[in-house]
Amino acid sequence: MNSRSLLQARPARHQGWKKPQDGKDRLQKRSLRGFTLIELLIVMVILGLLAALVAPKMFQKVGASKVKAAKAQIALLGTALDAYRLDVGRYPTTEEGLQALRVNPGADTWDGPYLPKDVPKDPWGRDYVYRSPGQHGDYDLYSLGADGQEGGEGENADVVSWQ
Repeated sequence: MNSRSLLQARPARHQGWKKPQDGKDRLQKRSLRGFTLIELLIVMVILGLLAALVAPKMFQKVGASKVKAAKAQIALLGTALDAYRLDVGRYPTTEEGLQALRVNPGADTWDGPYLPKDVPKDPWGRDYVYRSPGQHGDYDLYSLGADGQEGGEGENADVVSWQ
Protein backbone atom coordinates (compact mmCIF):
# COMPACT_ATOMS: atom_id res chain seq x y z
CA MET A 1 0.00 0.00 0.00
CA ASN A 2 1.44 3.29 -0.96
CA SER A 3 1.07 6.59 0.89
CA ARG A 4 -1.50 7.81 -1.56
CA SER A 5 -3.86 4.96 -0.82
CA LEU A 6 -3.40 5.51 2.93
CA LEU A 7 -4.52 9.11 2.62
CA GLN A 8 -7.57 8.08 0.67
CA ALA A 9 -8.44 5.33 3.12
CA ARG A 10 -8.31 7.59 6.17
CA PRO A 11 -11.62 9.37 6.90
CA ALA A 12 -11.45 13.13 6.80
CA ARG A 13 -11.82 14.75 10.22
CA HIS A 14 -12.50 18.26 9.07
CA GLN A 15 -14.03 19.15 5.80
CA GLY A 16 -13.72 22.94 6.22
CA TRP A 17 -16.14 25.39 4.68
CA LYS A 18 -17.54 24.53 1.35
CA LYS A 19 -18.76 27.14 -1.03
CA PRO A 20 -22.42 27.95 -0.30
CA GLN A 21 -24.61 26.33 -2.86
CA ASP A 22 -27.98 27.79 -1.98
CA GLY A 23 -29.65 30.32 0.36
CA LYS A 24 -29.85 27.89 3.28
CA ASP A 25 -26.10 27.33 3.32
CA ARG A 26 -25.54 31.08 3.11
CA LEU A 27 -27.82 31.66 6.14
CA GLN A 28 -26.04 28.99 8.17
CA LYS A 29 -22.66 30.52 7.41
CA ARG A 30 -23.97 34.02 8.23
CA SER A 31 -25.50 32.94 11.53
CA LEU A 32 -22.22 31.48 12.72
CA ARG A 33 -20.28 34.71 12.14
CA GLY A 34 -22.19 36.91 14.66
CA PHE A 35 -22.82 40.64 14.45
CA THR A 36 -20.59 43.17 12.80
CA LEU A 37 -19.32 46.21 14.64
CA ILE A 38 -21.55 48.49 12.57
CA GLU A 39 -24.65 46.47 13.48
CA LEU A 40 -23.78 46.67 17.18
CA LEU A 41 -23.17 50.42 16.95
CA ILE A 42 -26.51 50.97 15.22
CA VAL A 43 -28.32 49.03 17.96
CA MET A 44 -26.51 51.04 20.65
CA VAL A 45 -27.44 54.34 18.98
CA ILE A 46 -31.09 53.29 18.75
CA LEU A 47 -31.13 52.27 22.43
CA GLY A 48 -29.48 55.57 23.37
CA LEU A 49 -32.08 57.56 21.47
CA LEU A 50 -34.91 55.62 23.09
CA ALA A 51 -33.43 56.20 26.54
CA ALA A 52 -33.02 59.92 25.82
CA LEU A 53 -36.67 60.19 24.82
CA VAL A 54 -38.21 57.97 27.50
CA ALA A 55 -36.12 58.83 30.59
CA PRO A 56 -37.29 62.46 30.98
CA LYS A 57 -40.94 61.37 30.77
CA MET A 58 -40.36 58.73 33.43
CA PHE A 59 -38.62 61.19 35.77
CA GLN A 60 -41.50 63.65 35.37
CA LYS A 61 -43.89 60.91 36.44
CA VAL A 62 -41.74 60.13 39.49
CA GLY A 63 -41.78 63.82 40.49
CA ALA A 64 -45.55 64.04 40.01
CA SER A 65 -46.10 60.89 42.05
CA LYS A 66 -44.07 62.34 44.93
CA VAL A 67 -46.27 65.44 44.92
CA LYS A 68 -49.38 63.22 44.98
CA ALA A 69 -47.91 61.17 47.84
CA ALA A 70 -47.21 64.36 49.81
CA LYS A 71 -50.81 65.53 49.30
CA ALA A 72 -52.12 62.16 50.49
CA GLN A 73 -49.88 62.20 53.58
CA ILE A 74 -50.93 65.76 54.42
CA ALA A 75 -54.59 64.70 54.15
CA LEU A 76 -53.91 61.73 56.46
CA LEU A 77 -52.13 63.96 58.97
CA GLY A 78 -55.00 66.47 58.75
CA THR A 79 -57.49 63.72 59.65
CA ALA A 80 -55.33 62.71 62.62
CA LEU A 81 -55.05 66.35 63.72
CA ASP A 82 -58.84 66.70 63.58
CA ALA A 83 -59.26 63.57 65.74
CA TYR A 84 -56.74 65.01 68.21
CA ARG A 85 -58.70 68.28 68.36
CA LEU A 86 -61.97 66.43 69.00
CA ASP A 87 -60.42 64.64 72.00
CA VAL A 88 -58.22 67.39 73.45
CA GLY A 89 -60.23 70.45 72.41
CA ARG A 90 -57.39 72.10 70.48
CA TYR A 91 -54.78 71.31 67.86
CA PRO A 92 -51.25 70.48 69.04
CA THR A 93 -49.11 73.56 69.52
CA THR A 94 -46.14 74.24 67.27
CA GLU A 95 -43.86 73.16 70.13
CA GLU A 96 -45.74 69.86 70.61
CA GLY A 97 -45.64 69.31 66.86
CA LEU A 98 -46.91 66.30 64.99
CA GLN A 99 -45.36 63.98 67.60
CA ALA A 100 -48.41 64.79 69.76
CA LEU A 101 -50.33 62.51 67.40
CA ARG A 102 -48.20 59.54 68.58
CA VAL A 103 -47.18 60.43 72.13
CA ASN A 104 -49.35 62.15 74.74
CA PRO A 105 -47.97 65.65 75.30
CA GLY A 106 -49.63 65.73 78.74
CA ALA A 107 -53.27 66.34 77.82
CA ASP A 108 -55.79 64.65 80.16
CA THR A 109 -58.28 63.81 77.40
CA TRP A 110 -55.70 62.53 74.89
CA ASP A 111 -57.00 59.25 73.44
CA GLY A 112 -54.28 58.43 70.91
CA PRO A 113 -52.17 57.44 69.26
CA TYR A 114 -53.84 59.03 66.26
CA LEU A 115 -51.41 57.57 63.73
CA PRO A 116 -50.80 53.83 63.36
CA LYS A 117 -47.06 54.38 62.77
CA ASP A 118 -44.48 57.09 63.39
CA VAL A 119 -45.05 60.49 61.82
CA PRO A 120 -43.98 60.03 58.19
CA LYS A 121 -41.33 62.07 56.44
CA ASP A 122 -42.34 63.79 53.22
CA PRO A 123 -41.56 61.91 49.97
CA TRP A 124 -38.25 63.79 49.72
CA GLY A 125 -37.13 62.54 53.14
CA ARG A 126 -37.69 65.71 55.18
CA ASP A 127 -40.01 66.49 58.07
CA TYR A 128 -43.32 68.18 57.37
CA VAL A 129 -43.54 71.76 58.64
CA TYR A 130 -46.32 72.21 61.23
CA ARG A 131 -47.41 75.47 62.85
CA SER A 132 -50.35 76.06 65.14
CA PRO A 133 -51.90 78.54 65.14
CA GLY A 134 -51.27 78.89 61.44
CA GLN A 135 -51.31 81.85 59.10
CA HIS A 136 -53.86 80.18 56.83
CA GLY A 137 -56.13 78.49 59.36
CA ASP A 138 -56.08 76.73 62.73
CA TYR A 139 -52.83 75.09 61.65
CA ASP A 140 -50.44 75.17 58.70
CA LEU A 141 -49.04 71.85 57.53
CA TYR A 142 -46.82 71.65 54.48
CA SER A 143 -43.86 70.07 52.72
CA LEU A 144 -41.14 72.23 51.21
CA GLY A 145 -41.12 70.18 48.00
CA ALA A 146 -38.20 68.69 46.12
CA ASP A 147 -35.81 71.60 46.70
CA GLY A 148 -36.44 71.83 50.46
CA GLN A 149 -36.96 75.61 50.30
CA GLU A 150 -40.06 77.74 50.64
CA GLY A 151 -41.81 78.64 47.39
CA GLY A 152 -40.77 77.19 44.07
CA GLU A 153 -42.53 75.94 40.98
CA GLY A 154 -43.42 72.52 39.61
CA GLU A 155 -41.87 69.73 41.64
CA ASN A 156 -40.06 72.32 43.80
CA ALA A 157 -43.35 73.97 44.84
CA ASP A 158 -44.50 73.61 48.44
CA VAL A 159 -47.27 71.08 49.05
CA VAL A 160 -49.65 72.71 51.54
CA SER A 161 -52.71 71.76 53.58
CA TRP A 162 -54.70 74.94 52.96
CA GLN A 163 -55.14 74.67 49.20
